[in-house]
Amino acid sequence: MPMQFLRQNVLRLSPVPEDLDEVIRIDTRREVDPASVGLRRPDLDRVWDEVVKVYRSGVHPAITIHLRYRGRTVMARSIGHARGNGPHDGPASARVLARPDTPMCLFSASKAVTALLMHLLAEDGLVELDRPVAFYNPEFGRKGKDSITLHQVLAHRGGIPGLPSDTPIETLWDEDATWELLCDSEPIITDGSKLAYHAITGGFVLQRVLRTVTGADIDAYLERKIRGPMKMKYFTYGARPEHRAALALSYATGPRQGPVLNALIRRALGTDMEAIETISNDPRFHEAIIPAGNLVATAAEVSAFFQMMLDGGTWRGRRICRPETIAGAVREVGSRALDRTLLLPMRYSAGLMLGDAPFGLWGPHSREAFGHVGLINKFAWADPQRQLSAAILTSGILLVAHHLWPFARLVGRVADLAPSTPERKAVTAA
Repeated sequence: MPMQFLRQNVLRLSPVPEDLDEVIRIDTRREVDPASVGLRRPDLDRVWDEVVKVYRSGVHPAITIHLRYRGRTVMARSIGHARGNGPHDGPASARVLARPDTPMCLFSASKAVTALLMHLLAEDGLVELDRPVAFYNPEFGRKGKDSITLHQVLAHRGGIPGLPSDTPIETLWDEDATWELLCDSEPIITDGSKLAYHAITGGFVLQRVLRTVTGADIDAYLERKIRGPMKMKYFTYGARPEHRAALALSYATGPRQGPVLNALIRRALGTDMEAIETISNDPRFHEAIIPAGNLVATAAEVSAFFQMMLDGGTWRGRRICRPETIAGAVREVGSRALDRTLLLPMRYSAGLMLGDAPFGLWGPHSREAFGHVGLINKFAWADPQRQLSAAILTSGILLVAHHLWPFARLVGRVADLAPSTPERKAVTAA
């Protein structure tokens, strides 16, 4: 079997050029001298070496990374192609280089932003998170869901982890049709006692409540509360028409998953990776608002969002929200428990994935860290004990492949940039 056929059709790997300098871009205007913030250049070089190893695995046609330490950008880089170099793109495909400011779909990392918007609604006095969803939207109370609270939905304890298995994917483009399905669904629990990741459903519930109390859609509230004040170019649910040409495409890569992994993927997402590739590159996906899954942003914008949270709700001297709002958003709900959707032990706040010790999602000794993963391969987080905010965005869609070890090492190298010091208090707790 020819190697090229094996790479493209069995392993589904993207071509990796021999000269990587051709596909690497560094934003030298943003990157500061690491010594100016107390970091060592060799430590940052080791982080970048791991990025390159992940790229060489062939599962991510593009990777962008933005790291901030003590509020200063120490890495703003990209490697690969935003378009035209996927496993099945032929030699005639027009290749478009990724750049540090290339926007990507965040998929489930969108939940972190949606969650903070709900906490901002509470700060504005428009909702009380401990009230039932049905208090604001009575129709949600059907089938015994009248006691499920906003807080439970945010913490993945709302009892509605998935849409019916026979739901056509086009339903996601129709907010009203999706809402009706959710109102008519039967919960698996109503008392918040079981943790089960809400991959898509929670975002639609939160959006409907937000629309009810503000009279506008969630993208308008995002514009007013975060995107506008932080002066972001992208950072919208979906991609606006003028931004779609710059958007990196998503590619289903890596070997096809076996029946066990496919069952897990379908359980969480309702479909398989190949279908997600088609869906996420469909213009209708970016015309819709899917609060749990289609925010579009650059790595710099995502890192800035988490830096704002790290700094207790301020960005460049401007107050985005109160420190106690951030503290409430990152406070653990319950304790570590088996997530019945992901089948992993997880720690959550009301909207974010939390770190752990001795090792967690955000590296070793990261119990104070908070963030969110997007479709397995996009990592965005802040670590108060290390004074780090980070965004690693990728364009490959896959679950298990040979890239996992270098990706884990990459997250670990980021954590290694600064020691985790228990005596350093989190800004968000101030």
